[in-house]
Parts: sequence; C-alpha cells; structure tokens
Amino acid sequence: MHKLLFIGGLGLPEIIMLMIPLSYFALIAFCLIAILRSDFKDNTNKLIWVLVVLLAPFIGSILYLAIGRNSK
Repeated sequence: MHKLLFIGGLGLPEIIMLMIPLSYFALIAFCLIAILRSDFKDNTNKLIWVLVVLLAPFIGSILYLAIGRNSK
C-alpha cells in the first residue's frame, strides 16, 4: 500500500497539487470545446461565451455550465 502512494517518486500531496491545475485547464478546455461545437440561436452569443470563458476562465466556465448550456 505504501508503494502505491509513491508512484514515480511522487507522493499523494504532489499528485493532488498536480491535479488541481490540470482540472482547472480541463474545465476551461471542456467549456471552450462545448461552446465551439454548439449551435446557438445567434453567432454573437457564441462569441460572447468564448470571450467570457477566455477573459474570466474559472467564473466564465462555471457561468457557461450553469446558464449558457440552456441558451442554445
């Protein structure tokens, strides 16, 4: 069990510290891909959501997931 926590010289704290930024960028990438693949009523809405996610990445991504997905 002890060897499982030290895969490749990384301990559990290091793995957690790596997962936080990776999940942050994965959330942003997921939202941008979802926006670009979606069909909105107006292309201006698509541009606005892309700008919101790019200019305020964390809050913009959360707002898109909460509000933007329903505005298609």
